Amino acid sequence: MARASSKPAARRPRRANSIPTDERPLKIGEAARLLGVEAYVLRFWETQFPFLRPRHASSSHRMYRPRDIELLQLVKKLLHVEGYTIAGAKKHIREVGLDRLRAAEVASQQPETAAITATPASEPIAQPGRNPALAAIRSELESLRRMLEDS
Repeated sequence: MARASSKPAARRPRRANSIPTDERPLKIGEAARLLGVEAYVLRFWETQFPFLRPRHASSSHRMYRPRDIELLQLVKKLLHVEGYTIAGAKKHIREVGLDRLRAAEVASQQPETAAITATPASEPIAQPGRNPALAAIRSELESLRRMLEDS
């Protein structure tokens, strides 16, 4: 009869991922949670936007790389924030170009403290008369403000 050892069984140390956590490909559920949407939404977007093609693991799981996540964030922004329809988002991407949209997205995520601190608070950021649509909106807002102040 073999005698049980009083020592706990030695555990094998876990191997650390060779890919850093932020560079590690994400499964569809992880990517969906990160983006704040359901997994079926990502699958649907893949059918609508040909540039969304995540790699598939040998087990047929979708694996989203950081570039895929950036593209998904761009699509989500166009659809959920800017209010494009899928057809409108496709057209916008075709007209502007995917690379330009990605570059603009990356630039908008980086803080522009130099431009903010260089502009005094009393000086308007937008030049009046430069964009007629903005000038019309501004004048309309100013008239609404005067109406509210008078009442």
